Amino acid sequence: MSNAVSSQLRRAALTAVFALSPALAFAHPGHEGAAGLVHGFAHPIGGLDHVLAMVAVGIFAAQLGGRAIWAVPATFVALMAVGGALGMAGIGLPFVEFGILGSIVALGLVVAMGWKNAPLGVAMALVGFFAVFHGHAHGTEMPADASGLAYAAGFMLATAALHFVGVGLGLAVGKLGEARAPRLTQALGAVVAVAGLGLLSGVI
Repeated sequence: MSNAVSSQLRRAALTAVFALSPALAFAHPGHEGAAGLVHGFAHPIGGLDHVLAMVAVGIFAAQLGGRAIWAVPATFVALMAVGGALGMAGIGLPFVEFGILGSIVALGLVVAMGWKNAPLGVAMALVGFFAVFHGHAHGTEMPADASGLAYAAGFMLATAALHFVGVGLGLAVGKLGEARAPRLTQALGAVVAVAGLGLLSGVI
């Protein structure tokens, strides 16, 4: 692995740690906190819709390169926490399920179209918009006996891990060369978009 790629991966990992550290610091160490952390961590990785969207965010960030490698996933985690707080507070948000499934299609399409010259602010706004829907779903489905802060720390940690997988996958594909890498990355995006359409239509 080149020094540049290794440095970018380390930066993404550190960003995820710093983004999660406030929630982790407030997570209760007792049974309630431990249960909340486990439930929160399991929620994103237990649903194909969430997994596809989170990994797609990571691939998109890697495709953009530069600061986007850490800024785009960090934006998603931060805005997802806002959505999670709304859900935990019982504040309704319209079209949550459509927003989640639509995010898979949209993120898959931007990767499939090779949208690697998108302005960083636009990319952050795009993922941040969809992150609120994902966070709201996590928040509203929190178990009644779970610690809210620990649960939030759990789903933030799982989300950051899935982003990291996507970034790593995107950077690994990028090393295949200028001829093959764009095609394979775009093919991955197309697969995600098609899967999103399948979930949206109820086929999957």
